[in-house]
Amino acid sequence: MSGEYAGHGRTGTFSASRNCVVQILVTWSNQCIIILKHEVKVADEWHDNGPQDLITVSLCIQIAINKMLCTLSVSYAWEKIKSMFYHAYNSYLDHAYPYDELRPLTCDGQDTWGSVSLTLIDALDTLLILGNYTEFQRVATLLQDTVDFDIDVNASVFETNIRVVGGLLSAHLLSKRAGMEVEPGWPCSGPLLRMAEDAARKLLPAFQTPTGMPYGTVNLLRGVNPTETPVTCTAGVGTFILEFSALSRLTGDPVFEDVARKALRSLWKTRSEIGLVGNHIDVLSKKWVAQDAGIGAGVDSYFEYLVKGSIMLQDEELLSMFLEYDKAIKNYTKFDDWYLWVQMHKGTVSMPVFQSLEAFWPGLQSLIGELDSALRTFHNYYTVWRQFGGLPEFYSIPQGYTVDKREGYPLRPELIESAMYLYKATGDHTFLQLGRDAVESIEKITRVPCGYASVKDIRDHKLDNRMESFFLAETIKYLYLLFDPDNFLHNSGLDFELGTGPSEDCVLGAGGYIFNTEAHPLDPAALHCCSRKQEERRELQDILLNLSEPLPSPQDTQSQETDSETEPPVMDPSESIALKPGSRRKAPLLSCPMQPFSARLAVMGQVFTDGT
Repeated sequence: MSGEYAGHGRTGTFSASRNCVVQILVTWSNQCIIILKHEVKVADEWHDNGPQDLITVSLCIQIAINKMLCTLSVSYAWEKIKSMFYHAYNSYLDHAYPYDELRPLTCDGQDTWGSVSLTLIDALDTLLILGNYTEFQRVATLLQDTVDFDIDVNASVFETNIRVVGGLLSAHLLSKRAGMEVEPGWPCSGPLLRMAEDAARKLLPAFQTPTGMPYGTVNLLRGVNPTETPVTCTAGVGTFILEFSALSRLTGDPVFEDVARKALRSLWKTRSEIGLVGNHIDVLSKKWVAQDAGIGAGVDSYFEYLVKGSIMLQDEELLSMFLEYDKAIKNYTKFDDWYLWVQMHKGTVSMPVFQSLEAFWPGLQSLIGELDSALRTFHNYYTVWRQFGGLPEFYSIPQGYTVDKREGYPLRPELIESAMYLYKATGDHTFLQLGRDAVESIEKITRVPCGYASVKDIRDHKLDNRMESFFLAETIKYLYLLFDPDNFLHNSGLDFELGTGPSEDCVLGAGGYIFNTEAHPLDPAALHCCSRKQEERRELQDILLNLSEPLPSPQDTQSQETDSETEPPVMDPSESIALKPGSRRKAPLLSCPMQPFSARLAVMGQVFTDGT
């Protein structure tokens, strides 16, 4: 059986057989033509005998139409999200720049986190992800010319790191993709990298404490104020390893990674006897000031950075830390796929609430393969979203309603972030539906003539006069990536750049990007490329230094031999065969190379002529 159909605005051709191919050509308002092909395998007992073939044809057509509608829906979502971004971005440029953030109800701006044009820094990599290379280039140049961190301003160490340092690092690593001319040695050097390093150095005085855990605030010009409180949140101690390790490995200066690791290890030692950490700690005395343990506000990104740091740096120590915490979290805070707040020493429930910042957790679980638990928890969170059209900051689980004075929704990204990770992991279109819900809610509830406004009260949708920079850095970005599975950030390794960087065999842009907690993507391959170059340079320096040292006198040699006969050799702890987790064996200093010197250079430079 075969047939042809012609109608107004569309044509279709179909045939039925054991392998039925349906091709539908649709013209949609003369703007888009979509050709959908879907092959349906028909069971052996279905023959070309009329009614059964008609069922087959109907099935084929329905599948094709569904796919067509899905494609149209995704395309519409892309364009809608782009238009949302530019409405917010242009409103900031028109009414708020050079202030940090936009006040959308009064159409003006305000400084919030340091007076560094924060929204522009935070939105820079989103411009590239949406494909606007020209504006990325313009803004990157503008920031280099106008932003100065040598200013007398008190800044949050945590926020400056994730938004400013993270944003500049990401922009630096994406600058070549954006068509910018990069200097020799990129990605191990560049103006945006130097800006990120400058900003991070302004934060280093905060880490000068007896414990290595940083103060929460630092003056960018004068350092830590003598009257600064030593109490800071857990996330404010444990959310540096991504940005600071990236800086150290790109620039060759170990100080950043060293202080971040010291803070992590110091915090690790403060966990309770049941394996939990509290919410606020005194960085001088290591005493817990707030002893509520959970996965939400004040703690969240600490756990996030243990997982993402372990992936980006291939670091077993960080992963083992998280897995120990994960056991305690499941044992004491998890109830019916919700996560409550408990007393860190006793494990008794202190706050039976869900906080909107906890919505990152299902996405994090997907990174360690715990999909079943992630899906169930995501479903709980999604029901709250559907109840209000957004997530209130606090939600009482027993009462099923908002918590007094915590009813706001500042356009946070965490649930959308989890949806993106889970959609990548499962392909389940439920997560696309969350994306559509989010676009519709944000557009209907929060859009105003000068941007998008935070929601002061999710119950009646009253608005607040603020648009946080993370709306452009995270919320819009994760929404767009949810509907764009072919974006370069989702690269599975099939595409990459070869022959750039300090060594011709560096592989860059091959995927595996790690998002910091402000959604700024970092390329692990670039860190490996630059750190390998630095290791090779250090080893070469060690070789040259040893060759330049004078040979020991015969008496010294004889004295050393006599001593070695009377005393057993003592192994230095750094030479232990069993290395501690996360540590690396240092290359021994060679007094005499085992190969000819020219061959030694060839090996370290990865130059082989024998086809190896």
